[in-house]
Amino acid sequence: MSESLGHVLITGCSTGIGRASVIHLAKLGFNVLAGVRNATDRQSIEQAGGGNVKAILLDVTDSAAIRAAAKTVGEICGQRGLAGLVNNAGIVVHGPVEFVPIRRWREQFEVNVIGQIELTQAMLPLLRMRVAASGRGSARIVNMSSIAGLIAQPILSPYNASKYALEAVSDSLRMELRPQGILVCLIEPGAIDTPIWGKAEANPDVFPADHPARSLYGKAIDGITNHSRKSARNAVPAEKVAQVVGRCMTRKRPRTRYPVCWESHVGSAAKGFLPTAIMDAGICWALGM
Repeated sequence: MSESLGHVLITGCSTGIGRASVIHLAKLGFNVLAGVRNATDRQSIEQAGGGNVKAILLDVTDSAAIRAAAKTVGEICGQRGLAGLVNNAGIVVHGPVEFVPIRRWREQFEVNVIGQIELTQAMLPLLRMRVAASGRGSARIVNMSSIAGLIAQPILSPYNASKYALEAVSDSLRMELRPQGILVCLIEPGAIDTPIWGKAEANPDVFPADHPARSLYGKAIDGITNHSRKSARNAVPAEKVAQVVGRCMTRKRPRTRYPVCWESHVGSAAKGFLPTAIMDAGICWALGM
């Protein structure tokens, strides 16, 4: 890999936003380290990204894999350190709070929160090396949140909770790292054209007609399912989010938060001035509850 704007590690690069971000940052001139979970995806992303992309096997729920990745990244970056970490890996677990098995709650948080924290911990020494070599602001952490981290909806509470948690962690981390010259950005997409929602519908805990949750929460389950399908038809390409990742990595003074898509802008604004009861009623009305 040739020397360029620096090395950036991105997680969850097999599809969607992660894959688009790898390709976009490589075109901008970064050397991209793409985290994938299997050898097939490894070959695919390297071919798509060209000579500036090196894929590494990385499961953010596996502590040993994170330690191995930190060693590999350190060997690749050398004394220049790591210019950027993009915490993008994520899954969607959904269902009524009452009926989502605790093991699925744990899985949601292991991927979307704990894994991001553990990987960040492992990469911080390399990010500090970058600051020492190139100056304050030369190292950035970009956390992929969601409008779901700003506005909660029924049936999506596990996913909402994980993104709310990531928002809070990012806010604390940004202040903690400020004296060290490492910048932290949050990206908050709305409906993006990625496979993640299709994977959610294939969730083994999707609630069939004879499930006891149906008698209590049927309207909410159907409302969220229909809303997700409708949003998917009008979703923005993942490349648009990738462009925002590029701005986080290249702007001298990137913003702390980047809403993406009109839902994020309108939703965050509405939450800022509408009473909670009105927000609740509007969301329930939109879902046919």
